[in-house]
This record gives sequence, structure tokens and C-alpha cells, in this order.
Amino acid sequence: MEPMPDPNALRRVPVQQRSAERLTRILDACAESLDEGGYEQLTTRAVAARAAVPIGSVYRFFGNKRAMADALAQRNLDGYADRVADRLSAVPPADWRGVIDTVLDEYLGMRRTVPGFAFVDFGGPGAVDEPNPKVADRLSELLAAHLGRAADGRLRRKVLVGVEATDALLQLAFRAQPSGDTELIGETRELLYAYLAPVLD
Repeated sequence: MEPMPDPNALRRVPVQQRSAERLTRILDACAESLDEGGYEQLTTRAVAARAAVPIGSVYRFFGNKRAMADALAQRNLDGYADRVADRLSAVPPADWRGVIDTVLDEYLGMRRTVPGFAFVDFGGPGAVDEPNPKVADRLSELLAAHLGRAADGRLRRKVLVGVEATDALLQLAFRAQPSGDTELIGETRELLYAYLAPVLD
């Protein structure tokens, strides 16, 4: 089932299937428009035309393009968490490097294949809330559940630092090459192994 954007990002939460499908089309069109022209060129009118819905349908859900991008970012985060959780089920808890690989590889896969992801990933441009703490909280809960331990302050702090460092390094990697510089990605992986080993081992 399609992840539902954060209700706080929506003016109206869809209750009927048809309305939910329309919201999905709007967010898909937003993502495609971002890939074509970036955030500066994004408009609610262009998204409505691409989604083949009246402009009023867009405004029924979103007050402006930033709210639309925020909802897309929330959908990305929900989808990422679901993908990580699905893949972790096949990784033995003792294989902590495999756990780190799963978390990193799912992000890289989305960055390379999910429309609009390079522009908003988990936080739209100009978002009020920093996305990395939200990402770290979701990952801390997933890792704690997978490892059979509490999502205590130490784990949350380590994961937050790991997310912040990874975010900066992957921005560098994708600036260097559109598909991500493999050597910089490798360095990111090694950094995560070394930094998270004490809390995951």
C-alpha cells in the first residue's frame, strides 16, 4: 500500500480510495516535475496539468508548492523505512555490517531511481523541520527492533551522527558524479562501519 504523507502536511486527508489515488497522482507529478526543472521551476499549476487533475484538487490538499514537496519528502521517508524494514528481515542481527549496508544501499537505490528524490529526499527545500533527526529516529527504531535492544539515548545519538555524516558525504559523492562517486560512497561505508561498530556489535 502507498505510504500516506504526514497528515500535518495536508490540508485534507483523503478518506476515499479515489481521493487517495488522486493524491498519489499529484505527488507522482510533483516528483517528475522536480526531475525536469528542479524546485525553482515547480508550480502547482504544472503539477495539476501533469497529474491530469483540476488545480483545485491540488489546493484541496496543499496550500503551496512547499507543502507539496514536504508531503513528497514524507512519502519518501515512509517508503525508505518500509524498504529498510523489509530487507532487514533477511539480515541476521549479528551481521551488523549487513545492517549498515542495507540502510545505506536502500538510500542509494532510492537516490538513483525514485523520481524527485534527488531534490527533496526526506526534506523539501526550505523545510521548517530538519529532516535528519526524523530519519535518525526512524532508523533508531528499526535498528533497535531488529537487534532486540532498546532505542536508548546512546543508539539514537550514534545514529543521528551517522545520518548527519552520511548526508554530507553523499551530497559530496553525488556532486562529484550524477550516479554517486563509488570511491566516496566506499569511504562513507567504511566510516559508518568504524563509527557504529561499538553500538551495533
